[in-house]
Amino acid sequence: MKLLFTAFAITSTIFLTQGCASQIKSTQKSTSDSAIAQENHHAGHHNHSSTSQTHEHHGYQSASEPASAIAKLTVKGKIATNVPVPLVIDVQDKNGQAIANFDKFQEQLMHLILVSDGLQTFNHIHPTYKGNGRFEVQANFPHPGKYTFFSDYKPAGKAEQVSLLKLQVPGEAPNTPKIGFSTTNTFGNTQANLKLSQPTLKAGQEVHVIFNLQDAATKQPISDLQPYLGERGHLVIVKRTSPLTQADYIHAHALKDTPVGEVHFITSFPKPGDYKLWGQFNRNGKIVTADFWLNVQ
Repeated sequence: MKLLFTAFAITSTIFLTQGCASQIKSTQKSTSDSAIAQENHHAGHHNHSSTSQTHEHHGYQSASEPASAIAKLTVKGKIATNVPVPLVIDVQDKNGQAIANFDKFQEQLMHLILVSDGLQTFNHIHPTYKGNGRFEVQANFPHPGKYTFFSDYKPAGKAEQVSLLKLQVPGEAPNTPKIGFSTTNTFGNTQANLKLSQPTLKAGQEVHVIFNLQDAATKQPISDLQPYLGERGHLVIVKRTSPLTQADYIHAHALKDTPVGEVHFITSFPKPGDYKLWGQFNRNGKIVTADFWLNVQ
């Protein structure tokens, strides 16, 4: 019979149901309601202008303000590693009614950021809108363990919002690899050098994050950088913690008019700890994902 796995955003408990068998409660429990999208701001999300050198920080919304949207994740079929798994995301208002209309931002109606809880796995995918609040996409899970989805979308006429969704892939999760704080790494034919505006990062302080991109063979600045999602680059940052919450997610937009081979971002880190960065760039039609670890004091 058909296997159906449904995960509700944040406040819901994950259940696994097969046919008419009794439901088995997952050991995964939510400890926060921060994954419910907020109407005016999304916690930990820094939305920097890509139209000028100015930027804007989105603050934390008061707990007294109501949530405007909730997302529900459904996984149809068998959940397994290294096979495409179909995902369905339904976006509803606080009354359970489908939100039908969405605005594009960064050329898409929804950005779905997928990370494993140890942050060793990252994927940035774009679900297809099927109407009546429903988005569909396929995702691949390279290893067993817990995964978190940051679903980033913009209901029509509203502020950009983030919903947090969780899923567990059966099997024994791999050991979390040791963190390395190198600031130079090679990704395919691209060498990425990470530069920061200050040597010691402090929580709450603004920082310029600069990716210096060179051809791995010639060590020359790359000259074939093209727009990615309408900008010079895309940056996602997640704080290493367990369980992951919406407050651990930072999303920054690239600045314009930067030197050849460089992509600049401005952000800040809300709390001390270890953070992982994924910078994404379009090099002549091929997306390069450069990841680094940072420590914030």
